[in-house]
Amino acid sequence: MVATPIGNLSDLSPRAREVLAGVRLVLAEDTRHVRKLLNHFGITTAAGALHEHNETREVPRLLAGLRDGAEFALVSDAGTPLLADPGYRLVRACREAGIEVVAVPGPSAVAAALSVAGLPPVPFTFAGFLPPRSGARAAALATLAALPHTLVLFLSPHRLRAELEACAATLGEQREGALLAELTKVHERCERGSLETLAAWAAAAVPRGEYTLVVGPPAVAPAARGAATPEDARAAVAAALARGLDLAAARREAAREIGVTRRELYALTVRPDAR
Repeated sequence: MVATPIGNLSDLSPRAREVLAGVRLVLAEDTRHVRKLLNHFGITTAAGALHEHNETREVPRLLAGLRDGAEFALVSDAGTPLLADPGYRLVRACREAGIEVVAVPGPSAVAAALSVAGLPPVPFTFAGFLPPRSGARAAALATLAALPHTLVLFLSPHRLRAELEACAATLGEQREGALLAELTKVHERCERGSLETLAAWAAAAVPRGEYTLVVGPPAVAPAARGAATPEDARAAVAAALARGLDLAAARREAAREIGVTRRELYALTVRPDAR
């Protein structure tokens, strides 16, 4: 599993080059795209297609080759394989067949966006691309809205305005976000602000390239005295820790946010049903 550059070709590691040059076949969703990468580094390994339309059919053939001693590399068009790209069926089938699967880590738009967004990096939930249809998109966002996490999503340039407006409507207009584009490229850019502000920006923009949206965690509303649950306490402590506070300070902040004393917070977080 070989991670490939998300923009800057210099990010392809020496180990990744060695692996790509040494395997029998490089599997990719788009062979034309990976061929450009291989040609840039003078790698002559053959490229084969593996995508959502042929993965079920191709997996048995690939497993047979692997059992005979062949080594294959799976790459994404950009970034780390399987993150919003095909390949899961192959990896699972290999694991079930006892065939070794090795990670050759490297670029990831998810990790890159989290590192520069200026929003709490952990805990986070990566949701990939939103569904293209509005109804399914709203349902997916409603599920994400319930999570007390930072969210990372990939947005399509063709639906950028509609998707940001849907995020603002479902996740909260004032929820903080960072919209990143052209990561690692010369014209890398980041728009920061509330989701409402980002949606307004997209309405006047000419979208180019793929976008990564990082959405900060929702504000924790104070609970009525005695109404806080273990889940409330755990989420509030996690959010405070994600803001860089040490454990003692995080507990003080969390207790204040959910409207309990520090002793009550401690009891909520250590009770067996809070784990």
